[in-house]
Amino acid sequence: MKNLDQRNQIIEFSLKLNSTNLSPLRSGNISLRTTEDNKDGYLITPSGKKYDSLIPQDIVFMGLDEESERNDSVNKPSSEWRFHRDIYLNKKEAQAIVHAHSPHATAVSSHGKTIPPFHYMIALAGGEDIKCAEYATFGTEDLSRNVIKALEERTACLMSNHGQVAFGKNLEEAFELAQEVENICHQYTIALKLGHPKILSFEEMKKVLDKAKNYKKG
Repeated sequence: MKNLDQRNQIIEFSLKLNSTNLSPLRSGNISLRTTEDNKDGYLITPSGKKYDSLIPQDIVFMGLDEESERNDSVNKPSSEWRFHRDIYLNKKEAQAIVHAHSPHATAVSSHGKTIPPFHYMIALAGGEDIKCAEYATFGTEDLSRNVIKALEERTACLMSNHGQVAFGKNLEEAFELAQEVENICHQYTIALKLGHPKILSFEEMKKVLDKAKNYKKG
């Protein structure tokens, strides 16, 4: 089977979506950039299957030039394949994507607001705040456009009334970032219960972002 190691890796991290409570049951999806038969594309979890039932043959390959679901595939790709494809097309550094309906990120996303820099760890998502993509029906081109906009100069964002998405240079990095976003959202909801949290200045966040870049290089 082609790309067997990558297919197994997707299954491994799909199971972690459930075991870490980052995304329950069938919710969320995972993909990896790859090539198949000299065609650039990505492997993505199938639509509607529980993660604990996945086998390598279930993972679907989609080309970066494909505009619709493949009719020759035994399984349908995740209904969110469009924004996975568009992230890979717009973010050359993206090698893996994790989309989750994690509890706190989903709760915060229901307010449709950007998370301000109440904590410097927000810099992990690449900017001085974490954007929230405007709402659009799942699986649509509108949603994909909104996600790409919210990911401008970012590696993660919230999705209004939906959840979150994060990408990285590998699945481990993307998954860890998704966990960090969930943790930040949890902290933010606690902070809001106490009132209005202090917001770090743009100047301070610029210092943090510069340090974070140097840290990653090291």
